[in-house]
Amino acid sequence: MIFVIKVTTNKEDKALDLIEDRVKNKQLEAYSIARPHGLRGYIFLEALDRETAEEAVFDLPYTKGIIGKTIEYEEIKNMIEPQITAVNIEKSDIVEIISEPFKKEKARVLRVDKQKGEVLVSLLGATVPIPVTVKIDNVKVIRREKEESEGTEDAREEEQ
Repeated sequence: MIFVIKVTTNKEDKALDLIEDRVKNKQLEAYSIARPHGLRGYIFLEALDRETAEEAVFDLPYTKGIIGKTIEYEEIKNMIEPQITAVNIEKSDIVEIISEPFKKEKARVLRVDKQKGEVLVSLLGATVPIPVTVKIDNVKVIRREKEESEGTEDAREEEQ
């Protein structure tokens, strides 16, 4: 049975650690615990029954309780299983960072590491160029540098 546990927003990791510790210490029959990417304020706990789940979260800091009904794995599958997406980011692209702490900052891509799922970018708004490593899913391409440079080369040829 999978239970949805309501927790304090932005404290999901701490609540997850506390629940995990209690399950280990009391040797409860809880099989898995997950903090889904992109869903704030909730944790999923797979346990034998409701009593086990309640014992795992009862009176812990940051936990607010268990949501009424249990859910099926199919309902949360897309939040838990990693999704393979085609990486369409290239060196020199201009991107916007869509996560904290550099949210809404523009940056130029210096390097793409597809195996790690990271990009190294240089913030455009910074006085001194600062290289920052960001997860690929935390940036979106807003301009292709190749398209822009081809257009400027054509313009230069026309001027001559």
